[in-house]
Parts: sequence; C-alpha cells; structure tokens
Amino acid sequence: MIVLGLTGSIGMGKSTASEMFSDRDVPIISADEIVHRLYSGEAAPLIEEAFPGTVEDGVVDRTKLSAAVLNNEEAFKRLEAIVHPLVEKQREQFVEDQRQAGKPLVVLDIPLLFEGGGEKAVDKVIVVSCGAEQQRERVLRRPGMTEEKFEAILSRQVPDAQKRARADFVIDTSGTFEETRLQIDAVIDELLEEVSGHA
Repeated sequence: MIVLGLTGSIGMGKSTASEMFSDRDVPIISADEIVHRLYSGEAAPLIEEAFPGTVEDGVVDRTKLSAAVLNNEEAFKRLEAIVHPLVEKQREQFVEDQRQAGKPLVVLDIPLLFEGGGEKAVDKVIVVSCGAEQQRERVLRRPGMTEEKFEAILSRQVPDAQKRARADFVIDTSGTFEETRLQIDAVIDELLEEVSGHA
C-alpha cells in the first residue's frame, strides 16, 4: 500500500483535489475533518482547560479559539501540543484500517504536512499549487477572511516554491477542474501501477 500525503498552501485547491481522489474511490482522511471531530469530542475539554471560554456546549468555538491564538506563538504551540497527538492517533488508525482492508492507495490530506514533519508518515507527497495572485483572490473571497488573517496563515506555511521542490508530484490547479482532474487521474494510475508491480 502507498500512503500519499496531499498538501498545499491555503487557497491552492486542496479541497477540490481531495474530492477528485474520493471520486476515484481512493480512501482519504483530512486533518481538518479529524480536528473538526475532535473539537466536538475528545479535544474540547482539554482546549477549554488551556483556553477558558473557547468551548460552548461541549464544542470548541473556532472563532474564539482563533482569536485566542492569533499572533500568539506561545498559545499556538500550546494548542498544537493538545491537538497534534490526537490527530496523529486517528490518522494512524485510518491507515491501519485501510491496510487491513487491502486498499492499494490511501491519501492523507494534511495542510501543514511539511511544517509539522508529516512527510515522515507518508511514502509520497503531492502538492497542489497555483499562482500567488490567483491564490490571494481565492482566499480573500472566503467568508470572514481578511488580509491580516491571510498574511498570518501564510507566515506559518512553508513557501509554495519550497513545497513544490520537495514534492513527488505537483498538481497545477490554475486551469479548469477538468485539467486538474486529468493530472490527478494520471498520478493515481501511476501509483496503482507501482503497487501492482510490487504485488
């Protein structure tokens, strides 16, 4: 089985790429989805303890939490120390379940793959990318997004050029959905061929 790490800076088209893997029946788990589940479950009491007033009715209020850690390096590290080990555990379980089910290829959608050392957990890395102007336009169209938030997020991310240089595959998402899909199909076909060649 090949474990493929999917990553890319904010606004580069990672969610679209995720859906395209799903459309081909490739099992995929998203770090964001895991966090979402944890925020209404296991992680909520731990976060409330570390950041009082950020949890309501047993669910983390992401807006309040975001305000509590924005531009505060120490608070951000405290949050990561709570969330990362829980995410890691669920991700490992997912990979093991898919291995037991005999799946040839799984995708781990990890926004901060390089930043968090996640490439050690995968066999190959695929990066989605587009031009900086297009990225900015896409991100600033999101509800509640501001220039300041965008810059703060970018400052935490490894620059796009470095990601592309470290990737096994780069998907250019600046064109149409169909063009992106063709690139992803080609990567899936190549990896499935590699797995069956080793079988």
